[in-house]
Formats: sequence, C-alpha cells, structure tokens
Amino acid sequence: MINIFYPWFKLDALSGFIALAIVGFLALILIYSFKFIKGKPKTFQYYVYIILTALAAIGTVFANNLILLLVCWGFLGLTLYLLIIMGNDDASSAAKKTFIIVGGTDALMLFGIGIIYYMTGTFQMDQIKISLSTNYYLLPTLAYLCLAIACFAKAGAMPFHSWIPDCAKSAPIPVVAFLLASLDKLLGIYLLTRISLDIFTMSQAMNIFLMITGAFTIIAGVMMALVQHNMKRLLGYHAVSQVGYMILGIGSGNPIGIAGGIFHMLNNTIYKSCLFLTAGNVEYRTKTSELDKLGGLGKSMPLTYISSLIASLSISGVPPFNGFVSKWMIYQGLISLLGTGNQGLRIIAIFSLAAAMFGSGLTLASFMKLIHAVFLGRKANWQVKEVPWQMWLPCLILAITCVIFGVLAYQIPLKYFIFPVIKGVSFIGTWSALLSTWLIIIGIVLGLLIFKLRWLRPVLRQDNPFTGSETRDIQENKINGTDFYNTIKELPVLALVYKKAQAGLFDIYEQGKNLVFSIGRVLQYLHNGVLPTYLVWTLLGMIGLFWVLLK
Repeated sequence: MINIFYPWFKLDALSGFIALAIVGFLALILIYSFKFIKGKPKTFQYYVYIILTALAAIGTVFANNLILLLVCWGFLGLTLYLLIIMGNDDASSAAKKTFIIVGGTDALMLFGIGIIYYMTGTFQMDQIKISLSTNYYLLPTLAYLCLAIACFAKAGAMPFHSWIPDCAKSAPIPVVAFLLASLDKLLGIYLLTRISLDIFTMSQAMNIFLMITGAFTIIAGVMMALVQHNMKRLLGYHAVSQVGYMILGIGSGNPIGIAGGIFHMLNNTIYKSCLFLTAGNVEYRTKTSELDKLGGLGKSMPLTYISSLIASLSISGVPPFNGFVSKWMIYQGLISLLGTGNQGLRIIAIFSLAAAMFGSGLTLASFMKLIHAVFLGRKANWQVKEVPWQMWLPCLILAITCVIFGVLAYQIPLKYFIFPVIKGVSFIGTWSALLSTWLIIIGIVLGLLIFKLRWLRPVLRQDNPFTGSETRDIQENKINGTDFYNTIKELPVLALVYKKAQAGLFDIYEQGKNLVFSIGRVLQYLHNGVLPTYLVWTLLGMIGLFWVLLK
C-alpha cells in the first residue's frame, strides 16, 4: 500500500503488475515512435499526449477513490481522441465515433458511481462491498451494469466495439498498439476484475451474463476478422474477439478461470501490440495495409516476419506460446462449472466452451490468411528491406516475451503476476510446458527431415491444391491469401449477417445516430415555422399542464 497517498491511492498485486505493464509498453512504443513518427507534423504534441495517457492510466489503476478513478478514466477518453485524430484522412470520423461511444459509457459509469455512493455513503473503493444476490438487487445490479458497460466500451467488447476496427485502420500505428492493443485492454479488464472481485459480490445470474457476453464477443469478432481485406481492420476485429476470452474467464467465477482471464489480458497486450507494430512495419515500407496489394515480404523483412508469425501463433492459442496457457486456464474454468448442480449454468458453460474453442480455430484460420497474404504468396512488385532497428526491436522483444511467457509460464508470469492476485488456483489437468516444447521442436525437426527426403518416394500423386477453403487449379502458379474463406460469405445465413454488419446493423454508434437523426427529423417537421402550428402546440401544452395541475 502507498501509505503516503492513502486513501486516495492504493497499491496491491493487481494494480502493481498492470502499472508495471503500462510502463513497459510505454517504453517500447516510445522506441518505436522515435523512427515511425520522425518528420511527421505535431511530433511534440504526440509525445506529450502519449506520456499523459500513460500517467492517467497509472492513476486509474492506483486510484482508491471512485471520483478520482472517474477523473483519470475520463481524461483517458480525451487523450484517446487527441491521439487518434493525428492519423490519416479518416481519423477525424473515427476519433469522433470513439469519443461518443467511450464518453457515453463514461456517463453511465458516473451514474453507477452515484448509485454506489447512495447505497454505501462512501467513494473509497476498499470500503465498498455490495452483494448482487440480496433481495434488494435492483440498484446493485444497475450500478454493476453501468460500470461493466464502461469496461466493455474501454476494452472493446460487443456491442460497444465498433470504434476499435475504425481506429485500427485510421490512427497512427504506435497509438493503435499502445491504446487499442494494450492500454485499453489492461484498463477495461482491470476495472471489470476490480468491481467483480472487490466492490461487488457476484451473483450467478451476473456470471452467466458475463459468460454470454464473452462467448458472443469471441465468435462475432473473429467472424468479422475472417473476411477482412485490410490488415489493420483484421487485427482490429481480433482485438475485439480476444476481449471475449477475458470476460469469459472472469465470468466463470472460479479461481482458475478468473486467473486465466487476467493472464489472457496480459498475454493479449503482448502479442496484439506485436501484431500491430509489425503491421506498422509493413505499411512503413510498402505504404499500404491492403492484403491484396501485399505478398512475398518474408525474405526481405525477416525480423518483422518472424515476430508476426510468433504473435500469430500466440493469439491463435498454439502451444507452447503464451496465448495457449491462458486459454487453457479459461477452458478449465468453464469445465469446472460442469460439475455444478445448476443445469442452466452447465448449459451456458458448454456453449461458452464450444464458442471459445471454435473461436481459437477461426483465429488460426484468419492468421493463416494474413501471414500468407503479407509475407508469403505472390511476390510484391517493389523492392523493400527490413525497417530500422528502432522499429523491429520492440516487435522482436514482444515476440520473445510470447515465447518466454508460454514456455516458462509457471516460473515467471503466473508465479509473479497472476497467482498473487488470485488465490487458491487449482488446475484440473497438467501441462508440462518445457517437455511439450521439446517434443514440438523434435516433431518439427523430424517433419523437415521427412520433407527433405521426400525424393525417396517412388510415386508422387498430383492433385488440385485445397487452400483456405478454396480449391485451386494445379496450373495456377500463385495463391492470393485474400481469397481465403471467401466461400463463407456465400452461405445463406452468413451472407445475410455479413450484409447487415456492413450496413451497420450491429454498430451501436450507427444505430444511435440513426435514432437521433430520426427524432430530429420529427422535431424539424413539427417546428416548421408556421405560426398556426406553434399556436396549436402551445394550446395543447397548456391543456396538458392544466390537466396535470388540476388532477
């Protein structure tokens, strides 16, 4: 505990390791930015905004007073807007959309804090404990939902997600890597964890709500990522999908699942920041992020390629990387619920487990598309070389961290960061990371040897290749990764869903804007400037007032 600043600020295991992560990511982003931002306008303002954002984020995680938390949280919305707007021509609309969604949910957060103060008479977070299972559950539930929605919007969970892909495409890459990939996930899931473990005592119904939200976010996000042709939008939708795993782990309500959700929060910031920075490297050299214009960059940008490949395997949950371990812990948290006596909870747990595992498979499929389209496949039409060391070094550090946090998961991240936060974690099964890593390496080596010795086989069969759900003619000498999985958009049900998604049906911002404009058009029609119309409305208003007052 930071006694000198108590009760305004408080240091514990959860806030401590998140603050450490914020500082670490800030250092890497600053190194990356020294080259990426060099020569661009408003460079000084950029560094000021980045540092202020980090300071406000640290203030948020250390805050022990709800009003102080709200001030730091709201200030982050302002710096987020100022940083996003420094991007390309579409950045202005993306920044406005972000400010409205995040700012609107911040207003709900204020309302929830007001309810908490009304119920407890204090803003000091470590003195608040509200049960969601009492007979008077309406106000506590409303307060929790208001705070949870603010967390969803900050982290990018459905249905408050639509600002993430837009900003991923429009904002400067260092901003995307620092905010969308790391900081907003850390803060959103931090606060969700804080309110779910410390401020409120969860009910089974609220846990089910979190599990359903998490499962839906996983599937919807990855299905949208699967059909993207822009590298940064694809990564943006995966930034949405991965939040679902974190919410799912917290919603499981048991130590192993919650620990897995927090660990996945940390892992996601590592591999997702790496992926966005490698995308920035590609765009820095090629001046495009469209997948159909890229290809064959693996040999000319080997460090970027290796970093992106490791991060892609990590986010897909492939062992022995860090993403596998946290997902495996979340799966165990869901499996633990199958032994409960509540039939409805068991059904939700089975559904959520299936969604999580299916989402991992689709994540791997979409990153096969990205890696093939960018680094493999057809050769690019330009001559490029690896980016300067200031840009590839942060990517490589993050990629190596993905390996270390996977292979040495028990020895480093779980021991020092996760288990001090969540006590009583008990694993259902065992996972020997070191042994598994050696077995995987041996398998890869044997596979390469067999591949090299394939000339020993007397007969080779030729057939049309089947790649990315598409059958190709054997005479074709190139396969474009952007064509992967195009057939899923032609399936009757999915075709309709994708069409509605493209039209903004699932975008809460677009639907809210349409509602406001509709109301405005009605009011515009009623206030048409004709005096008799105004007299009629005045008369009706007077009649209404008399009826209310004389009733």
